[in-house]
Amino acid sequence: MENPENIDRMTTLSQVMQKLSERGIQREFRMSENGEMKFENSEKVYQPTDLTILKTYRFEGDSNPDDSAVLYVLKDDAGNRGMIIDSYGADSNYPGEKFDEFLRNVPILESNEFNF
Repeated sequence: MENPENIDRMTTLSQVMQKLSERGIQREFRMSENGEMKFENSEKVYQPTDLTILKTYRFEGDSNPDDSAVLYVLKDDAGNRGMIIDSYGADSNYPGEKFDEFLRNVPILESNEFNF
């Protein structure tokens, strides 16, 4: 994970996802194959400025560097909170540059609320 002082408490993706679920964050923002970012079970198409990254967690596999993932906690301009999960490196869940470009343009406001 990105937060070294919490390394002993929350070390796996599933542990962080469980904690987020307990706080009501269960839905995902997902990018479609045509490059549209949508909130799970919604038809609204988001622009990067409609979202804010509240927390970023990075995970690396103990035995295989290919087992790497990143989880972003985001909120939209209406206050809905959700997450984006992506494996990073050569095996990204979102091939191509649209996803990376989209994320680079999302404002970041690191929140202590998600320091587990």
